[in-house]
Amino acid sequence: MLHTSLVLCLWTLIGVFGDEVKSVSVMEGHSVTLHTHLQRYDLIEWRFGVQGSVIAKLNREAKTKPFINERLKNHVEIDAQTGSLIITNITTQHTGLYTAEIIENTFQNKHFNVTVYARLSVPVISRVSSQCSSSSSSSCCCVLCSVVNVSHDVSVSWYKGKSLLSSISVSDLNIRLSLPLEVEYQDTNTYRCVVNNLITNHTQHLHITHVCHTSAVCVSCCGFTEAVIRLVVSALVGVAGVAILVYDIKSRQESPLTSNDSAIQKQE
Repeated sequence: MLHTSLVLCLWTLIGVFGDEVKSVSVMEGHSVTLHTHLQRYDLIEWRFGVQGSVIAKLNREAKTKPFINERLKNHVEIDAQTGSLIITNITTQHTGLYTAEIIENTFQNKHFNVTVYARLSVPVISRVSSQCSSSSSSSCCCVLCSVVNVSHDVSVSWYKGKSLLSSISVSDLNIRLSLPLEVEYQDTNTYRCVVNNLITNHTQHLHITHVCHTSAVCVSCCGFTEAVIRLVVSALVGVAGVAILVYDIKSRQESPLTSNDSAIQKQE
């Protein structure tokens, strides 16, 4: 008994450290089959996670019904012919390592590293006034491409035509991922924002005339220093204009009085 347990333990170690691990990617809500490609087998056990808890088992030699873990009965089934594991309506909680322990004269393991990607949201493009800070003219427009409920390995990118302008990605779970862009109001180029993972992507095109308003001044794009200078210059121009207006009014009021004084002096 001790000898048998030692052999099984040794086989397990060889399987973990020596066998090939197949990577499988799938979108949340879809189905996936972990194929064993077996023609014959006596016993197969499917385990999940590093600890290797049994989630499904089928003993063909004993001709018993397949065992499915109670928690996974709505998601997991086992193919009686090949021993392949079928996972339906998969969720991100099903991400992890799956191991098939197979007995047919000899003992062998098959490993599958399953990655489940959450559904991608369609990116949203909006105008902002706090994300851009470069020194550009007041004709600029600052826009932000955002996507919410971001899972791992998701990227958000800005493209100008076919050229990549900028990109940002996240390797873990995140609530929101955003990427800013500055464009000119009169820009006629084609811009698009793309959000993608290893399986799928969504694209949103930027319509400058819809998102940006030419009557507004993008102060944040012009920079703080330039904005202050503009305010100071505007104030000085205003003060100078008032001074000129006051001087003109005083001149008009004093001119008739000077003429009358001259006429009185001539009569005397």
